[in-house]
Amino acid sequence: MNPRNLIRLGASAGLIISALFTPGFFSATSLLSLATTMSFAGCVAIGMSFITLSGNIMSFSLGATLAATTVVFVSALPLGLVAALFIAFAFSLAAGGVQGWLIGYFRANPIIVSMAAMALIYGFATMITGGTGVYPQGDELDSLHGRFGFLPIPLIAFAASVAVAQIALKYTRFGRNVMMVGSNARAAQAAGIETWRTVMGAYLAAAFFTALAAVLMAARYSSGDMTQGMGMDYDAIGFVLVGGNAIAGGEGSACRTLLGAVIVTAIQGLLLLWGFSTPLQFLTIGLVVLGVIMLSANVQRD
Repeated sequence: MNPRNLIRLGASAGLIISALFTPGFFSATSLLSLATTMSFAGCVAIGMSFITLSGNIMSFSLGATLAATTVVFVSALPLGLVAALFIAFAFSLAAGGVQGWLIGYFRANPIIVSMAAMALIYGFATMITGGTGVYPQGDELDSLHGRFGFLPIPLIAFAASVAVAQIALKYTRFGRNVMMVGSNARAAQAAGIETWRTVMGAYLAAAFFTALAAVLMAARYSSGDMTQGMGMDYDAIGFVLVGGNAIAGGEGSACRTLLGAVIVTAIQGLLLLWGFSTPLQFLTIGLVVLGVIMLSANVQRD
């Protein structure tokens, strides 16, 4: 068996054993709370998967895009729910599309572009809102939160996102192009693929799933606020990498991101139940992600 798979199998077994011996972890309340929390970052991670698989490593602007989209969405609600949804998704797609165009067409560094976009989005949004949140005046958001049966709506949306992304990556030309560009951009270009369109498409996909997370968060917390997306980028990156998607691109799937989301969220839940402070939780998750990156790098080098 591949050494990387052996390590993952052992780590998964240890995680399951730890969960079994942690009182309260498998209670319905705990599991539903963890699943709902996972769903928001999970939708962003599904979007991040397209960026990573296209060979552009990761984006640091999705959290800022999410936060700004919550503000745009709630601010547009007086126009009606449908109009607000259209405006929110259009805003997020525009923010992601511009970055994808710069990175794909001009071959700009994806990390630098995403960091610049993050600063611009936070700066303009904070200047416009004055650093305060916006709140809905009516009950338009009631249909977007709560549960469908016993399942939280955010969890259903996350599951649907995984399914849609998995189908797109595996069974569509766009998905195959994303994998080819991520594996070898020059070879993909030689094969007749317009790589810049594929890269831009990956960023548009990321923006779409980020907008979905933003709408769900705005509905859950009944507000639009620039603090809502803080830390979301790092959670999403953790989900993508811990699930086994190649950081260099070209290898992975939405299902792997789902696996990473479950693993990281389970670790977070265990740390919380064990009484770890927030800084120690961040440190532990950071070490887990670092370990995954180092393991992947060693396997690729071998």
